Amino acid sequence: MTEQTPDKPPYRFIPFRKRDVVEMCLQDAKLTGHEDDFRQLYYMLSSVFHFEFHQIIESLKDSYAPLDPDTDTRAYKGAQPLSNLNFVELLGGLLEKANYEQITEDELNQALNEASMFKIRLHVDFDDFSEVLLFCRGVTQREETLASLFGLIKKKICFTNYDRVVLYIRFRDDYDGANAGMPTCKPGATLLKLFQNVPKADLEMLFPNTAVRMRLMDKMLIGVPAVISGGIVLTTKLGASLVLLGSLLGFWLGLSSEPVELNKTGFMILLAGVVALGGYLWKQLNNFKNRKLRFMQVLTQNLYFKNLDNNAGVFHRLANDAEEEECKEAVLAYYFLLINETAMTRAELDRAIEHWLYKKWQCTVDFEIDDAINKLLALGLVSESEDKLRVVSIQDSIKILDKRWDDCFVAD
Repeated sequence: MTEQTPDKPPYRFIPFRKRDVVEMCLQDAKLTGHEDDFRQLYYMLSSVFHFEFHQIIESLKDSYAPLDPDTDTRAYKGAQPLSNLNFVELLGGLLEKANYEQITEDELNQALNEASMFKIRLHVDFDDFSEVLLFCRGVTQREETLASLFGLIKKKICFTNYDRVVLYIRFRDDYDGANAGMPTCKPGATLLKLFQNVPKADLEMLFPNTAVRMRLMDKMLIGVPAVISGGIVLTTKLGASLVLLGSLLGFWLGLSSEPVELNKTGFMILLAGVVALGGYLWKQLNNFKNRKLRFMQVLTQNLYFKNLDNNAGVFHRLANDAEEEECKEAVLAYYFLLINETAMTRAELDRAIEHWLYKKWQCTVDFEIDDAINKLLALGLVSESEDKLRVVSIQDSIKILDKRWDDCFVAD
């Protein structure tokens, strides 16, 4: 499989670890003699963000508790909520910080209409849900070679791939899981899932009520042999039975005046015909069920390796991703302001960082300049006057962050 540059506008996700971003900056050798100070600055900045995201996680845990299908604790009715926002609003804010993009309804419908990568036809009944939200991060165009007819025919296809997909669904309050074949899904229940490496055309496989349907090709692969074998059974094993049965019907309906004697031999002929017909139908039914089971196995195996986390574990992982993104953005903005001899505007800083990532690290990113600068302004590490940005020295920044850390545990 090969990966290509996305045709869409670049996305905000920076595909490097925050610690690696620090070392990438130091590799420029523009902070000679201050490497340890810069690493210390990064460590303190990361610690401040970690504390802030701890509070976000606590709010998410608090709001998700009544919805959590995996909970093993009892609910206390008198607890005061940590946030006025509901779980979906808190989750949306976390996904925004982690640089996820929401998959729109139009994009989802387009994906549902595309041919599956796994040569199976899937169907999702969206009437089962009262709320469906999909988010993705890391969108690329990829190529893969698909083989058919036992590997004799190979075809190279291009497709859109999502590196990460978050799925949030809420079942309808009147959902009947028992009759729908999913007794574990209760009315009003919520599911939160995180997947990796999902082709856009196969988004429907992520839903819990996905049903496997036969494609036209699959029906032909079953139907054509069934017709041929049916003809053989009809002419060989059912011939005598059909002749006898036709004679009996003709006499009973008055179409023939010659009586037909149904003796022991005739009865055995009819019985043999019934057994042959039953065996033929049973074989065709098993062929259909076995092919459907193979499709379900393909679907299950793919989901097994694509699933990263479920329910409460999802927002814990997302919080870690969001913390990484916040720190990377702040470090890059601070570094480029630090090494620049003159004050810069936001637009100039944005272009400088994107050019550096693309030219030196072959990475196309729509850098979140406003988010990065607003964080640094709030921490007091950057000042802005007449659209020009000026950065505080590394030593003074370390002192500011040290005081900020001490103030984290001081009551207002």
